[in-house]
Amino acid sequence: MRCYSHAFLLSVFVTFFALLYVFNQLASTLEGREDWDLKEQGVPDRGGHDTAHLLRKRPGLAGLRKRLAHGRCKSSSVSYWNPYRRVPADVCGMNCLLESSPRAKSGSAVRELRDERSHLAVVACGPRLEEALTMLKSAVLFSQKPLHFYIFAEDDLQDGFRNALDSWPRTLQTKFNFTIYPITFPKGNIKEWKMLFKPCASQRLFLPLILNDVDSLLYVDTDILFLQPVEDIWAFLSLFNSTQLAAMAPEHEEPRIGWYNHFARHPYYGKTGINSGVMLMNMTRLRKKYFKNDMTTVALRWEEILMPLLQKYKLNITWGDQDLLNIIFHHNPESLYVFPCQWNYRPDHCIYGSNCQEAEHEGVFILHGNRGVYHNDKQPTFRAIYEAIEKHPFGEDMETSLLQPLETLLQNITHTYCGRVSQVFTKKLKQSIASVQREATRER
Repeated sequence: MRCYSHAFLLSVFVTFFALLYVFNQLASTLEGREDWDLKEQGVPDRGGHDTAHLLRKRPGLAGLRKRLAHGRCKSSSVSYWNPYRRVPADVCGMNCLLESSPRAKSGSAVRELRDERSHLAVVACGPRLEEALTMLKSAVLFSQKPLHFYIFAEDDLQDGFRNALDSWPRTLQTKFNFTIYPITFPKGNIKEWKMLFKPCASQRLFLPLILNDVDSLLYVDTDILFLQPVEDIWAFLSLFNSTQLAAMAPEHEEPRIGWYNHFARHPYYGKTGINSGVMLMNMTRLRKKYFKNDMTTVALRWEEILMPLLQKYKLNITWGDQDLLNIIFHHNPESLYVFPCQWNYRPDHCIYGSNCQEAEHEGVFILHGNRGVYHNDKQPTFRAIYEAIEKHPFGEDMETSLLQPLETLLQNITHTYCGRVSQVFTKKLKQSIASVQREATRER
């Protein structure tokens, strides 16, 4: 009897400290919430700082421009942020928000920008500048509606982005605007978040909190290439039902070669998990949502769930922030819209034979060259498409200078499974180029 009593007391003791740990993590994320709530309502901060210039909740950057016009920035840089506060209005220096200069547009073009633009975000650290610029180039080349780029980059890459984008032809610059942001993570956990999986990859988790006034956003990795207009994937937002707030593609189509269903040591979405390289978000819904989880019976908001989730699973995750997203949507499957594999086509879809039926029928819409295949010889089909877009001279006919040489090159790549289905890579690209040329002819 005494042994049972000891076992019971030990279990009570362990349970108590486990609950204490969980609530301690939640409390740390809630620090400063009262002040944030006051600022959102326009109530002056206790410290007496002026809050009259705070952003209102409006899509895009209308509020940001108003705030930047309020005055010059201070000279201190940003290396962290409180998840309940925006990047301070008066913080600038080396990490200032860098906006593109206004493009010359007619009144009708300005109205179109306000109503129809797609919002595209990318995060770049290390040697990712040229790859990210090629992704942005593909977005501009094939899109016919206006775009706004949200570029999160390390300090030494920011000038490279600005100089390159400002050097593009004026005819293309009228199609997009951009804003450059510093890489920022929550105070107290900067190194842990920054080095999760790959440098800066987990920045995407905090975009809904940093871009607090942006309603919806398409996040893509730097190794993405658009083979059709960005507005086509943006249109998925209108297909969300009342509970869905994000859209991603499956990690695998074929369970026999799936990674998550064979190796994951944590919960994951569906049968084979999801890939976060292309992630469409209704961020207004995401910020309001209370997420079910396996840490507490209390549903948690986005800013409350991230750090406790990392602390619980950091020894069990392999793919960093993508694994955390899989855990979140495993417990909240009603919140996810799953789009077909041709919207995030990777080497896994053809490396052992074609296993993306949608791409076979309709072509590849978005190409994802993960594992560095744009820069090595493992998948020459992926590399050929990347180099064709990267080297295409602005202003030249895309059919003769991009498409035709690419098709000729791909016909000679037959020693890989991906090379043997080269038609899936050019089918949609051909249609996109023809559509751009028809529009250019109509405007003449």
